[in-house]
Amino acid sequence: MDAKKIFRGFLLLFKGYWKSEERLKACSLLAVVIVMNFAMVYLLVQINSWYQIFYDALQNYEAESFWPLIGQFTGLAFIYIIIAVYAVYLRQMLQIKWRTWMTQNYLAAWMNGQTYYKLQDAADNPDQRISEDIGQFVNLTLQLIIDFLRQLTTLAAFGVVLWNLSGSVTFIGLVIPGYMFWFSLAYSGIGTFFAHKVGRKLIDLNFDQQKYEADFRFSMMRVRENSESIAFYRGEVSEREGFDLKFSNVIKNYWQLMKKTKHLNFYVNGYAQLAVLVPFVMAAPRYFAKEIQLGGLMQISSAFGRVQDALSFFVNAYDTLATLAAVINRLAGFTEHMNEAHKIQSSVTSSTASDELKLTELNVSLPTGRELLKKLSLEVQNSKALLVTGASGCGKSTLLRTLAGIWSYASGEISLPPNARVMFLPQKPYLPLGTLRRALIYPSAEKKSPPDEKLKATLRLVDLPALVDKLDTADDWSRILSLGEQQRLAFARVLLSAPDYIFLDEATSALDEPREIEMYELLREQLPAVTVVSVGHRSTLFKLHDVELNLDGSGGYRVRELNG
Repeated sequence: MDAKKIFRGFLLLFKGYWKSEERLKACSLLAVVIVMNFAMVYLLVQINSWYQIFYDALQNYEAESFWPLIGQFTGLAFIYIIIAVYAVYLRQMLQIKWRTWMTQNYLAAWMNGQTYYKLQDAADNPDQRISEDIGQFVNLTLQLIIDFLRQLTTLAAFGVVLWNLSGSVTFIGLVIPGYMFWFSLAYSGIGTFFAHKVGRKLIDLNFDQQKYEADFRFSMMRVRENSESIAFYRGEVSEREGFDLKFSNVIKNYWQLMKKTKHLNFYVNGYAQLAVLVPFVMAAPRYFAKEIQLGGLMQISSAFGRVQDALSFFVNAYDTLATLAAVINRLAGFTEHMNEAHKIQSSVTSSTASDELKLTELNVSLPTGRELLKKLSLEVQNSKALLVTGASGCGKSTLLRTLAGIWSYASGEISLPPNARVMFLPQKPYLPLGTLRRALIYPSAEKKSPPDEKLKATLRLVDLPALVDKLDTADDWSRILSLGEQQRLAFARVLLSAPDYIFLDEATSALDEPREIEMYELLREQLPAVTVVSVGHRSTLFKLHDVELNLDGSGGYRVRELNG
């Protein structure tokens, strides 16, 4: 994995919050947490000094010093516990604030300009990247930064203590002062190098593990969302095969992750256990020569351990660093894809210079370059109805996507009157989770809901009287209602919104012909000024529209008047 790429990705993700409008509060909170960690190091230095006095008192059988020293340790330990608890609490507070800011910004970027639609094939599992990866990034980053600063302070404080305690040693005629400090430095440097050699593959494995886990979870979500279709097809065996394939990737990669983690743990634990013996072995000659007492030996051991832990920060944190690197790659890649999606703009020009819907030199094509529509120029008079027809695959729905502004492979000009209110109805309406009221007035917010009387009257108009008393019932309405009922609910949305222009993409395909006619006539009756553009195949639609636009799928088109 490219270290420079990871570092650039880290800076990209890190700097946003710390340059935001919340930076002063965030920096103040971080400063308090860091100061508290410095205070913890200071207390550890005091406890280290206590070791010498306490063990010397034990060695000299000074009973009168025992309980006062126990009391001193209890006081230091109590203060240390209070600071340690609140250091973690305040760090978690900062973590919540940072995660909230990042999540809100990512959600805004993901939803802005239909980026979620443009990213359908570019980024896998954006839901996981926002819901899980951001939380992991914030948690691991704060943990590593604060731990690093604490260990750096520990190194500075205990390095001096170890230097003074270890004395000098003569090696090949050279007098080496503070020799235990230098040995600790060399030991940890070599340890860090080999830890990277042993564990570097964990970065790629952690990255893949997150991807495979998300793919497996998403495959189950798809079954839940399409349970009825799968049940009709009796597709359980096929879906189970899909589950087994996705899960096998999870398990296969996890086995590799386990093996590499095992190798790293063998190394890290062996490294740590050996470091326990080193200070005793190196200080033993001075102790047995009676140059230092038991308290001095224990103080040297404690100081060496603190210095060794500080210098071994990267060895002990390697697994965490590998996880963070994988998270950075996923989030940075997601950010890059969103930035690219924001740059994708169609060449279609939107204008408000017309008094009616007007298409000028409109070209529509597929990503492959195949032209679906070439130089379409058309005016749709207000309060009239246009029917778009043609064989399957000729580009009818793609034309509606172009008119909605979500299709990038198009050029030309689309003109509408100033402040025109537009509404699009897809073939399968989207019903959000929550109350029926929310589904009925979508995409408006519930706090802007019309009066209940109006909602109930509208439900009766579209022949859904059974739902009148369920406005505030929360459920999965896309599962409860049939497709035909969902399409009638979508027409109720139109009546409530009262747009100037409505575009229907086979929005009555699940209705029988009499009810389809009833819905269109309802639009004319309740919204006489609305302009309708429909995509459909049924012959009954011709008498409900004024103009036909027929597409041949090769760029050509034909316009003709209907009903006379």
